[in-house]
Amino acid sequence: MAIVLGIDPGSRITGYGLIESSSGKLKYIASGRIIVTEKKDLAERLGLIYDGISEIVRKYQPTEFAVEKIFVSKSAPSALKLGQARGAAIIAGSKQGAILSEYEARKIKQAVVGTGSATKEQVQLMVKSLLALSEMPKEDAADALGVAICHIHTHFSLDLINVRDKTFGFSRGRYSQKGDKA
Repeated sequence: MAIVLGIDPGSRITGYGLIESSSGKLKYIASGRIIVTEKKDLAERLGLIYDGISEIVRKYQPTEFAVEKIFVSKSAPSALKLGQARGAAIIAGSKQGAILSEYEARKIKQAVVGTGSATKEQVQLMVKSLLALSEMPKEDAADALGVAICHIHTHFSLDLINVRDKTFGFSRGRYSQKGDKA
C-alpha cells in the first residue's frame, strides 16, 4: 500500500491530490488547492506554497509524491515563476522524506484519459470517474489527482513487468531458462 501525493504547481494556484494505492486499486483520500494572491511578494508566495505542501505531507504522510514537469513556455517570466513554485513544492515534499517522481503533462493525460492531447475537462471527468467522486474536482485539484494516478499506473505497470521478469526469466528482452545466460 502506498499513499501518493500528486502536485500541480502554479504561481497563483497549486493543486494537490492524495490517493492510496493497493495492488493497482485507487482510493481517494483528499484534494484541494493552495491559493496565493499576487498582492504578496514572491518570497511570501513561495513560502505559502512550501508551508501548504509541508502541512499536507505532515498530515497525510505520503510515501511518494509526483509533480508535473514544466513545459516550455513562450513567456520566460511565467516559466520562471512556475519553476519557483514547483521548487517550493518539491522541497516541501522532499524534506519530509517522500520519494519524488516527475511526469510530463502529455504522459499524465495519456495515463488518465488515454490520449496525450486530452482537454482539462476530459481530465476532470476521468479523474471523477476513476476515483468514484460524487462531485467534479476543481481544475487544479483534478490535475494534481491526475499526476498521482499517472504515478500509480506507471509504477503498477513497472511492478507487473518486474514480476513477469522474475517469474518467466526475461532478461534484456530475451527469454532464458534457469541456468541459461541471456
